[in-house]
Amino acid sequence: MTRIATAPNDRGTTSGNAVEVRGIVKHYGETKALDGVDLTVREGTVLALLGPNGAGKTTLVRVLSTLIKPDAGTAYVGGYDVLRQPKQLRRTIGLTGQYASVDELLSGYENLYLIGRLLDLPRREARARAAELLERFSLTEAAKRTAKTYSGGMRRRLDLAASMMGRPRVLYLDEPTTGLDPRTRNEVWDEVQRMVAEGSTVLLTTQYMEEAEQLANELTVIDRGRVIANGAVSELKAKVGGQTLQVRPAHPAELPEMARCLHESGVLNATVSTDTGLLAVPITGEEQLTAVIGVLGTRGFAIAGIDTKVPSLDEVFLAITGKPASAAVPAPSLAKEPVA
Repeated sequence: MTRIATAPNDRGTTSGNAVEVRGIVKHYGETKALDGVDLTVREGTVLALLGPNGAGKTTLVRVLSTLIKPDAGTAYVGGYDVLRQPKQLRRTIGLTGQYASVDELLSGYENLYLIGRLLDLPRREARARAAELLERFSLTEAAKRTAKTYSGGMRRRLDLAASMMGRPRVLYLDEPTTGLDPRTRNEVWDEVQRMVAEGSTVLLTTQYMEEAEQLANELTVIDRGRVIANGAVSELKAKVGGQTLQVRPAHPAELPEMARCLHESGVLNATVSTDTGLLAVPITGEEQLTAVIGVLGTRGFAIAGIDTKVPSLDEVFLAITGKPASAAVPAPSLAKEPVA
């Protein structure tokens, strides 16, 4: 089992890290849901945990929130040992699971106030915090209605608000915006960014590449219970392939001839797409870009447009996992239940 190499603080973790996971293993029968996972989340940042369905993302979140015990490995959250200090750990975290979990017999306000009191907030502070979060998530008008009358989107927003009642140091968001409309999704993103600015740390599991790119400082990709890549968005994109120069000729019929001229000049990886009318050339820097344009200009080709393209996060996901992001998660459907 891998051990933490640096010196822990007085509660067990390395200074500057809110979450430290080393060698975590979890079996379900013959299946290894987690197969030696290592993970580090720096304080005050958002780490997005990506992976196809069944990769082990939710299992890891359940381990880190003390809902299940790992079979091997060590994990510290907010300085507390997941196995030996679960009670202290729970007071430092907030959790929003894949499905909204609220008491439907209570009003929206009562749900939040109850959570606040369970977290030992004084009555006045619990009332104020509940009102603040109801306002942030556009639920003030529905605050006195029972949660069973809420639409799916409203219940989801209430669940998110409940996870933030105690201003947790570490917040787990397990696919938090599934089923939300674009406006509500943006509200959730704004609130996550606000909490991070105030000092919280977020571990976000998602299959929406846009969400990961919008919120995350760093990404970790997990597949079949193992971490297969990690780093900043720009780092992972660079590993996959860097930039591509796209040239649109004024005369599309000249595409094959342009590619031939580049090949003769030593540019061997230019490709032609007759469907898009573009010449694509992978490039590694400004010098190569300038050289390619220079060759085409010297040969007298008329150019209608030039653009550079970096790999999308969907393309990065495909390159790393062998699965397109669109295959890992269906597009959000707003038709199944009303979303406010």
